[in-house]
Amino acid sequence: MRVFLCGGGSGIQTEEAYKRFSDLIEDKTMPLLYIPLAMYESNMEGCYEWITEELKEYCIDNIEMVRDFKELEEMDLEEYSAIFIGGGNTYKLLFELKLTGFYEKLKEYINNNGIVFAGSAGAIILGKDIKSCNLDDDNEVGLVDTKGIDVLNGYSVLCHYTNRDEEKNEDNRRYLLELSKEIKIIALPEEDTMFISDSGIEVYGDKPYYIFDNENILVIK
Repeated sequence: MRVFLCGGGSGIQTEEAYKRFSDLIEDKTMPLLYIPLAMYESNMEGCYEWITEELKEYCIDNIEMVRDFKELEEMDLEEYSAIFIGGGNTYKLLFELKLTGFYEKLKEYINNNGIVFAGSAGAIILGKDIKSCNLDDDNEVGLVDTKGIDVLNGYSVLCHYTNRDEEKNEDNRRYLLELSKEIKIIALPEEDTMFISDSGIEVYGDKPYYIFDNENILVIK
């Protein structure tokens, strides 16, 4: 397993994580598969420009972006050097991935030591359950099965934690404390990226992250 869970940052916030991501990619002549499909179509226009700008300093310039979930159905992931999953609406992303069958294909890719960089909604679907993002995203698609891929052995993920205004941060804190009676959650600020591999977990970033478990908060600095 080689998975990056980014708290939702970009640019200078993620430069250490991007460098580690780039170092793992052995053959940069192979395309990177970029999946911005958590975004709604009206917001997708600038996605390719964003990803090319984000990764150009790290010698990742062969990028293939999908614009529709149907494109994912027949893809052979072995043809790609890595996968980058962007942010947007978490419920929309997970709903469509499960509907097309790409969810199982992605899980298999991860279990076969594929490289995945996932930010915001992309990171949240890789946790145990996406109910962690209930206050941030609307479930407009009516998703019932909110279980994620669970790369953290039982922990769910929330991103952008402590990067909202004071009122939103407090609302999220209270919600996660209540939810922690049911599931454990790791809450990442935008500045932090967690890298999970068979060797363990590394964290890139300069801000603390938070673990919510059974109505307790553990601050990891």
